[in-house]
Amino acid sequence: MTIVIHNAAIVTVDDADSVHYNAAIAIEGDRIAAIGPSADVLAQYPSAEKIDGSGKLVMPGFANIHTHFTMTLARGVFEDLSPSHKPPFTGGLSPIPLPDMAPDERRAFALLGALEALRSGTTHILEDSNDVDHYAGALADTGLRFLLAERAYDRIGTSIGDPAPYQLDRALGQTHIRNIERNHRDWNGKADGRLRIAISAWAPDMCSPELLQDLSALQTQLDTRITIHLNQIWGEVAAVRAHRNRLPTEYLADLGFLNDRIICAHCRCMEPSEEKLLGEARVNVSFNSAIAARRGLSPRIADLERYGCNVGMGSDNMAEDMVEVMRTGLFMERVRREDGREPTPEQALRWASRNGYRALGVPDGGWLAPGNKADLVVIDLQRAHLIPVLRVVSDFVHNGQARDVQSVMVDGKWVMKDGAVLTMDEEKILHDAQRIANEAWSRTFRTRFKPPAGFSPDALP
Repeated sequence: MTIVIHNAAIVTVDDADSVHYNAAIAIEGDRIAAIGPSADVLAQYPSAEKIDGSGKLVMPGFANIHTHFTMTLARGVFEDLSPSHKPPFTGGLSPIPLPDMAPDERRAFALLGALEALRSGTTHILEDSNDVDHYAGALADTGLRFLLAERAYDRIGTSIGDPAPYQLDRALGQTHIRNIERNHRDWNGKADGRLRIAISAWAPDMCSPELLQDLSALQTQLDTRITIHLNQIWGEVAAVRAHRNRLPTEYLADLGFLNDRIICAHCRCMEPSEEKLLGEARVNVSFNSAIAARRGLSPRIADLERYGCNVGMGSDNMAEDMVEVMRTGLFMERVRREDGREPTPEQALRWASRNGYRALGVPDGGWLAPGNKADLVVIDLQRAHLIPVLRVVSDFVHNGQARDVQSVMVDGKWVMKDGAVLTMDEEKILHDAQRIANEAWSRTFRTRFKPPAGFSPDALP
């Protein structure tokens, strides 16, 4: 059945940033068939299912190219426990660790993350974690598009950002490689190709040169994407200096690890020479603006783009709202550049959609054009914070909210329609996540750590 959404504003994110008002888009199968004036498209497809888009915006779905679904367990906790930006560095992104979770508990929080992502208009997601097979099937059933990056590292006894001596566990790294190979064999290409498996190298200070070289070889063997946390915090920079006598990006470049199919997350504690190395390799950079703002750090996005990087966007920890991520990125870059005009709303939308799809290896997604994948969202513009609709891209980027997302389509199929999630039991997901969070944090505080101030009594021992 062909679907035609007509009388809508259509934002394409094509090369010209074309916007069509009072227009229609036709979807056949998993592809966009036509975009044009409503009368023309309706005449071309007279027997199509017709959806009145009056007062609506149709635009590409967002691509979240860096997140950790199970860390939604730390929502409202880790955002205020960032590590110091000055020495002495001791490692870790929080003084309190994430509670241990059983596979079924991790699955529940993966679904919570997917639900929030869907409700904010995200259609493609890179999830970076260990044991992604615990919830790969559940994510496939959501109807969203995923690149699941199975993580590898071979440093033990600490975490990111610790300049203490490197404790190598070569066997651990090899175990991670076998897990990547197994998950790629079992899951890559599942769900009609919506599910793919990639490689994650945790961070430069958590991976030995031998492991990074092994992972590069594995990337070539599996013909897939690879991702890494890079220059995330100043403790990481100090650790790589201590262990390798190099800056983190120099360390990767020396090993030939950088390429145009790597996604480097963060890139915010960098020297200009490192930014140039990334540009020369044409790497993809995940601008994780919302968590960067919470950490009090920001990458130099204009410089990274000028040197040749493709910039996409990610939500990172504790949140999946890409509307917030897009707007925060626009605001942070304007403050950093001291420029009230650059970047433009169109550029921020491109980061959050088309550039992200490109980074994830889907060049025919993330923008609307005939022949491209039908991954799109419908926005309700009839909201007090969006009226009047005059310049629709600027209007939504500056003022839009996740709750304005009315419908979401992936591969030509509705996964959310008229505000109703069609592929997940929303009520159960919310109930299970709250129950599991209370139990998991209670376990942690009973045996290991004192709770921070303001914690819910339901999650206390």
